[in-house]
Amino acid sequence: MFEFGFPWVFLLLPLPLIARWLLPRSEPLSSALKVPYYQQLPRSKGSSAGNRINLALLWLIWGLLVVAAARPQWFGEPITQTSSARDLLIAVDISGSMETPDMILNGNPAMRITAVKDVVGDFVLRRKGDRLGLVLFGTRAYLQAPLTFDRETVDTLLNEAQIGFAGQGTAIGDAIGLSVKRLTQRPAEQRVLILLTDGANTAGEVTPLKAAELAKQAGVTVYTIGVGAEEMVQPGVLGSRFGARRVNPSRDLDSKTLQAIADKTGGQYFRAHNPQELTNIYTELDRLEPVEQDAETYRPLKSLYVWPLAAALLLAALWGLVPLALGWFATRSSQATTRTPQAEQGGQTL
Repeated sequence: MFEFGFPWVFLLLPLPLIARWLLPRSEPLSSALKVPYYQQLPRSKGSSAGNRINLALLWLIWGLLVVAAARPQWFGEPITQTSSARDLLIAVDISGSMETPDMILNGNPAMRITAVKDVVGDFVLRRKGDRLGLVLFGTRAYLQAPLTFDRETVDTLLNEAQIGFAGQGTAIGDAIGLSVKRLTQRPAEQRVLILLTDGANTAGEVTPLKAAELAKQAGVTVYTIGVGAEEMVQPGVLGSRFGARRVNPSRDLDSKTLQAIADKTGGQYFRAHNPQELTNIYTELDRLEPVEQDAETYRPLKSLYVWPLAAALLLAALWGLVPLALGWFATRSSQATTRTPQAEQGGQTL
């Protein structure tokens, strides 16, 4: 739909006429600039058609300027966007143990962090309407992405995370504490933290249970996920089967503490041994924490003032350049006329 933002500006259209009537006329100049080719300049005084064209062009320029000032704009079709009051932070462990290749992704062995990026990335893109944020932690915890509706950016930052960026340890308590601090800075009806790790708390200044107590006081629900297979075959000498042995790569996972954190804050603890179980967990989280369906409708707005403004400036430039061009051609013509009799006189003398 097309409309003008300031339609009252059209009241200024007769302003040049009003100014001509009200302002006093200027007195003729006692002295003037003498131009040697003045006689050759086109005279518009005696041409009523030239006067009309000149006047029409000036009125057209003025009209285009008024149209641009009236702010023409185009409203697009209504767009409905789902909104939510939910703030959801995702805390992902990027300590050294997340490099353990005990996941099977698309039929091939994969590191834990690779499977997490694949599954969590899909979860992030599905959470349309929630404010999402990303916390990465190892020996230290830091905010990688603040709470935002831009899910694509959160997914990109998750995929760009590298093992060891935050150190080789695991600061679960600091990750929860940082998340609680960020969540309580924004008013929300519901605050949720999803924490994923493959180990136990080995670093940081805040213990996990103390951090869970702070989360409970702030009204933050914490869902914890322990990731990692319970059996993996380690190759023998020089990668051969000779001397190979089966080990438990998740022997350091502190499931008891993760369960206690979830119980204290009203969340749940999940155990993911493989990517499929991790996918099922995030599907269950979608069910436990459904996206709000409060819809907001808005219409995209596109300003069009630049088109009449550009047309007015172009016509004004042409209106100013044409007399200069005519004067230049008149001068050239006058010089050519002056040289011709001299050439003829010289020929008679020869």
